[in-house]
Amino acid sequence: MGGFGPAPRGRLDAEQIVAHLAANDELMIEATEAVLAGSPYAYYNLETMHRPQVDALVAEYGGIDELATLLRTTSQKLMALVDRLGPAAGTPVDTHLREGYDLAVEGPLPWGRVLDLHARVHLPKHLAQLRTLRAVG
Repeated sequence: MGGFGPAPRGRLDAEQIVAHLAANDELMIEATEAVLAGSPYAYYNLETMHRPQVDALVAEYGGIDELATLLRTTSQKLMALVDRLGPAAGTPVDTHLREGYDLAVEGPLPWGRVLDLHARVHLPKHLAQLRTLRAVG
């Protein structure tokens, strides 16, 4: 997969972005499982909050190809759970979500709406970052 250039100072590089997405999938999997089980859950997607986990994943998987395989696995698991949500998608989940200056959520939000924001805001943001890093690589 390779071919990515270095990240600007203070930004995530390609491996860290993919690891971040996999770590975020894991958080969303936990939240979706809680919603399906009828259990309360608080969802936090704050980049700084799981930065140590991202760095640990990069070290553990050792490369962009291996991290991409991990991301495919976590994304497939998340999609399978989301397919089972049905009416439970309306379940309010205490949500703490920040996407730069574009989006800030601090409070309950239907889980289906959080998933929609993930697909419409979060994923495209990181895809654009990866495309930029690919262009300089």
